[in-house]
Amino acid sequence: MSVLAMFFEGMILGFGAAVPLGPINLLIMNEALKSYKKAVAIGFGAMSADMTYLLLILYGITIYLKEAIFLSILSTLGGFFLIYLAYLIFRGRDSHIQKVKVSKKTTALSNYFKGYILTLLNPYTILFWLSVTTYSTTTQSFGITIFGMVFAITLWVAIMPYFVYVKRTLISDRLSSIIAIISSIIILIFGLLLLVKTFSY
Repeated sequence: MSVLAMFFEGMILGFGAAVPLGPINLLIMNEALKSYKKAVAIGFGAMSADMTYLLLILYGITIYLKEAIFLSILSTLGGFFLIYLAYLIFRGRDSHIQKVKVSKKTTALSNYFKGYILTLLNPYTILFWLSVTTYSTTTQSFGITIFGMVFAITLWVAIMPYFVYVKRTLISDRLSSIIAIISSIIILIFGLLLLVKTFSY
């Protein structure tokens, strides 16, 4: 397999991880209605958490990451954190798109940590990177595949919120409020499901 083919293979894996609708993408889209910079900060926070687990796996910490007790703790914390984020989105559902730009309630740095913590507390992040690294190490060039993945995730994190931000003027305050309510409900369901799966074992 050529270097270019391995790079594109990594890109496909990266888009596969980044594109599906989940808590992070919902947070990014909601924030992009107000601020592109703050939306991107959430995405890069999430990507930093991905890289944290990737580095831990590459340095052989997988034996600890696979422990059931560790995954249970992460699931519990992640579930409650998702519920908290759902509450924050619901609470800010009536924020007017054009006026919210002046708000100083959140900063890009706080959003970065929000994305980082949420992804770090997601046990599925660990399982994803464990499976990816197990697969990638069987290829001829592990580094090229991983680089393709990181490139794809970075591309998604930068471009997706840009399109939402550019088109925000087409979204009324009422529609923005409905989007926030639906997003908060979906994120709440994600959090509750995570807790149910954790405590049902």
